[in-house]
Amino acid sequence: MTDHLTRHGGGVRQASRIGSAETSEGAQELATRRATAPDELRREVGAVLRIPEGGVVDAGDIDVERSDDETMIINMGPQHPSTHGVLRLMLELDGETVLRTKPVIGYLHTGMEKTGEELTYVQGCTNVTRMDYLSPLNNELVFSLATEALLEVELPPRAVWIRMLMSELQRVSSHLMWMATNGMDLGSTSMMIYGFREREMVLAFFEKTTGLRMNHNYIRPGGVAADLPDGWEDDVEVICETVLRRTYEYDELLTGQPIFRERTEGVGSITAEEALALSATGPILRSTGVPWDLRRTMPYLAYDQLDFDVVVGTYGDNFDRYAIRLNEIRESIKLIRQIVDRMPPGDYRVQDRKVTPPPRARIDESMEALIHHFKVFTEGFRVPEGEVYVAIESPRGELGCYLVSDGTSKPYRMHIRGPSFVNLQVAPVMLRGALIADAVAVISSVDPVMGEVDR
Repeated sequence: MTDHLTRHGGGVRQASRIGSAETSEGAQELATRRATAPDELRREVGAVLRIPEGGVVDAGDIDVERSDDETMIINMGPQHPSTHGVLRLMLELDGETVLRTKPVIGYLHTGMEKTGEELTYVQGCTNVTRMDYLSPLNNELVFSLATEALLEVELPPRAVWIRMLMSELQRVSSHLMWMATNGMDLGSTSMMIYGFREREMVLAFFEKTTGLRMNHNYIRPGGVAADLPDGWEDDVEVICETVLRRTYEYDELLTGQPIFRERTEGVGSITAEEALALSATGPILRSTGVPWDLRRTMPYLAYDQLDFDVVVGTYGDNFDRYAIRLNEIRESIKLIRQIVDRMPPGDYRVQDRKVTPPPRARIDESMEALIHHFKVFTEGFRVPEGEVYVAIESPRGELGCYLVSDGTSKPYRMHIRGPSFVNLQVAPVMLRGALIADAVAVISSVDPVMGEVDR
């Protein structure tokens, strides 16, 4: 009996030591300030980061002296609901003040880029649509645009405008989701309910159009999978009218609320120089006053034919990022209404037999159509040799797709420039000197989607 208890006790202690070793991330771990070299401290706060114009982030006020005070390192995540997925933050605290932050990622790693090199271009959209799972249509769009650039095919006008319609509805859906979760992170359960309620209208329309609420495989190389359903104009107008009216209710609920303002104004501030040096895009960069929106600065599809405003902030804080996303919902509704009014007739995909499968009805009538359909979906289509990089403005920033073709039906190389991945490196700069209670609010304002970070 004694021997058994001794082994049992030793086993418990041994398991504890193994557990500690298994959760170690090695070089990714955050060491205490006392144990960190001055050069690394400077690097963490951006002293060595250079902006495109050749200047450097002003690091003259960076204190790299090793403190003799006792600090504490804690983990936030990777299972914490307010880290918006399996994100782990290691925080070094002096009391309740955050001295340093280190994001630790990789818990959701799926290898989607390498998977994309084993799938044909026809199958590719079923893979990329699952990266940023809050805006899957944008992932499909950037992959399709890159493939079409290599194919050098010209889309029918209706396919272009359908893509814009769906992309802007996706932006509305994504920002509504952010409004909901950000409200919850700051203590507003009402905003969580309202955000999901309005987003449900958009997802219902997506289901009616594509057959699925998420991960649609609707935008494909050559156009879109199907035309818009009957009565789509009325459905879209109801969404626009309802969501626009309720954005003013969100305004009333949150914007002037004293607790909300205290949790957001002046919290998580970042300068334009820091945002540029860290390659931030989307609402994070625009919150610093830089009017960079690829729909305006590097137009794609037919955005250069539409009228909309690029919403920018001033202080680069949580409140600016909130206000930008709220107003971008309104700008997207303005865009959607213009698209509905100007939607051209015609084909919703190219009529190139090498790229496009035959109509479903023809398969029952023609053996050639059946063979054609079979070959497109089993072998795919060959893409000329070359390489291309295409970028679009997703709800989180610049979403880019780099494709290399070796002349076969599968990409030789595929790389996605995920805005969540790049924007996440801004978090340590935002959190420096903040309180531990502000960490939740700051991470929420970054709006990371871990499926895109760990793709």
